[in-house]
Amino acid sequence: MPNIDFAQVFISFLVLLFSLTVHEAAHAWSADRLGDSTARLLGRVSLNPAVHVDPIGTVLFPLIALLTNLPVIGWAKPVPVNIPNLRGQWREKYMVIAAAGPASNVVLAVIASLVLRAIAPTSADALEGGQVSVGAPLATFLESAIFINVLLAVFNMVPVPPLDGGNVLAGLLRGPAGAAFERLRPYGFMILYALMLTGVLTALITPPARFLLSLLL
Repeated sequence: MPNIDFAQVFISFLVLLFSLTVHEAAHAWSADRLGDSTARLLGRVSLNPAVHVDPIGTVLFPLIALLTNLPVIGWAKPVPVNIPNLRGQWREKYMVIAAAGPASNVVLAVIASLVLRAIAPTSADALEGGQVSVGAPLATFLESAIFINVLLAVFNMVPVPPLDGGNVLAGLLRGPAGAAFERLRPYGFMILYALMLTGVLTALITPPARFLLSLLL
């Protein structure tokens, strides 16, 4: 049996659950503010994880990844957006709604980084004095929050149709280019898996993720 740090698995899972909840709530809140109340009527403008959880994507796959030391893969139930409700400048509004999820993860990572920097000297002093530092487990939690939220933000901004980055790009493209891109949407997951298996996805994600982590950690 592999040596599993169950405490770290538990912390990482809690961080992922909270981060995915905030991500989807940000989509729902921005959609409601921009004219589409669909998500609000479904109770999705909420920080209650129960309304956003996908049993496979939020629970099963992340736990398998955490217990086997694989890259964490996770998702929550997508927030429905009824585009006709957005009315004027609907493309721009749809792009804002799509970008709101990754933006919320960046905000969470920044907040975690600021708190980590604030408690770091206290934790170090306590450890040097041979004391049990309350800040140590909190620091572990905050480091996980930074790492997971940066990865969620960067991963979701990859410009492939099922991801938020794909929806942002769809709002930018016009004419034949936009129509061609929309025709790829049904094959988005296949494209995503192909990028994962060939290593292209890792090559796309790693540079911006490393840059953000170097600023925050």
